[in-house]
Amino acid sequence: QLQLVESGGGLVQPGGSLGLSCAASGFTLDHYFIGWFRQAPGKEREGVSCISSSDGSTYYADSVKGRFTISRDNAKNTVYLQMNSLKPEDTGVYSCAADLSGLERITTVEAMCVIYFRDFESWGQGTQVTVSS
Repeated sequence: QLQLVESGGGLVQPGGSLGLSCAASGFTLDHYFIGWFRQAPGKEREGVSCISSSDGSTYYADSVKGRFTISRDNAKNTVYLQMNSLKPEDTGVYSCAADLSGLERITTVEAMCVIYFRDFESWGQGTQVTVSS
């Protein structure tokens, strides 16, 4: 059974840091395109950061560039999102998701993360991140 499990969310003050983990079971993460997505209250889900399976190319939303870092530990079959200098607008439910279709071979990392993520086949349950003083 394919499964993604997120961990690491919580409450943090503005300017603080959090690290999220996304552990996979039932499949090998480095074979697939994977990303982090968030949904803020009252807003649509959006792509935060993604990483390709082919060459490790990454995408970051403009709102998180320079503050968030996505990485992958193939030995642990886990993808991470390190979030620094957090802002209240970073609050939301963060989910990791993987595309199993191979679509990344014919499109860009950005397109996968911004447009096509809605069709990703495997999603974690999400973890809440709250940035507040």
